[in-house]
Amino acid sequence: MSGQPINPPLQWLEAHTPFPCVTTAWDSDTGAPGLLAAGGDLNLDRLVSAYSKGIFPWFSQGQPILWWSPTPRMVLQTHQFRLHRSLVKTMQRYRSAHAFELSFDRDFDQVIQNCAQAPRQKQAGTWIVPAMVHAYKALHRAGLAHSAEVRLDGELIAGLYFVCLGKAVFGESMFTHVRDGSKIALTALVHVCLRHGIDVIDCQQNTQHLASLGAIEMPRSDFLKRVECNLLANSPDWSSQTIDWAAFKAT
Repeated sequence: MSGQPINPPLQWLEAHTPFPCVTTAWDSDTGAPGLLAAGGDLNLDRLVSAYSKGIFPWFSQGQPILWWSPTPRMVLQTHQFRLHRSLVKTMQRYRSAHAFELSFDRDFDQVIQNCAQAPRQKQAGTWIVPAMVHAYKALHRAGLAHSAEVRLDGELIAGLYFVCLGKAVFGESMFTHVRDGSKIALTALVHVCLRHGIDVIDCQQNTQHLASLGAIEMPRSDFLKRVECNLLANSPDWSSQTIDWAAFKAT
């Protein structure tokens, strides 16, 4: 057993058990760094409480609900977003040859269903299990979860969904049926965030894909300060957002 991580006891949440302090989350010496608690439920109040504390659910079919708060935290500071020249050219090509449209909240249900069905590298199945789909649809109906959508000739080809509490934005998942489609959806989200003074999008965990677009790791304590400052601000009216194409310039 030498060299194997020894995981500390994990708190089990009952229906009305509050979350433990995020500093008690498992650290990098364990097999699941950032794991905070298990159990509880995915009702609206629980999810709002979780996100306001920098906690998110992530689990697979057959597992209990698992709650995470990793450090460092992967975030995209919107003013550091890398809009590559190749992506700008792709959007221009789509606009010139098709009816190309970016929108928000037009079809959240279809976006999250596509995300749940999207193949994941090095992952069998999906973490967006039916209980998660149901929970985030409820968040959307409450005005707290939103979708960004990319359409070509009226067909939904890419998108993402996210949680927004005040001006605290938490990215969840994305999908695409064409090359660079999910990057275009993220570009639209960043564009609107910049317009409304939203400086950080939570990306949860480090991936090469996000790093290539400018996302960086941030200590959890710094991330939580950003969240706290943004919670009481007024959220954008996402469904009414429009896109200023002239603003899309490569960085």
